[in-house]
Amino acid sequence: MLYAALSDAAAPSRFGFIVSKGVGNAVTRNLVKRRLREAGAETLRDRPTGVDVVVRALPAAASADWPTLRGDYASALRGALRRLVPVPEGGDSPDGGTEVG
Repeated sequence: MLYAALSDAAAPSRFGFIVSKGVGNAVTRNLVKRRLREAGAETLRDRPTGVDVVVRALPAAASADWPTLRGDYASALRGALRRLVPVPEGGDSPDGGTEVG
């Protein structure tokens, strides 16, 4: 699950991660958290300011490989940003891609 909110355009983007014991033991939780931090760092390169994101890892994240987890994160972030900033017809979406529709 991913929650996003727009913040002050000049404020640095912030990320928070919730990885409960339901995801697995400490080693597994830390692995998931490290992977999510890296996905967040990739987002930070694209959107260094103006976004606050909270990611809640579900138990399925423990068995997901890195490409799957990164893809799920990116998809959830695009959806959350799309809901925050409606894209005008024929315009570019907030994540830099063009929305097809």
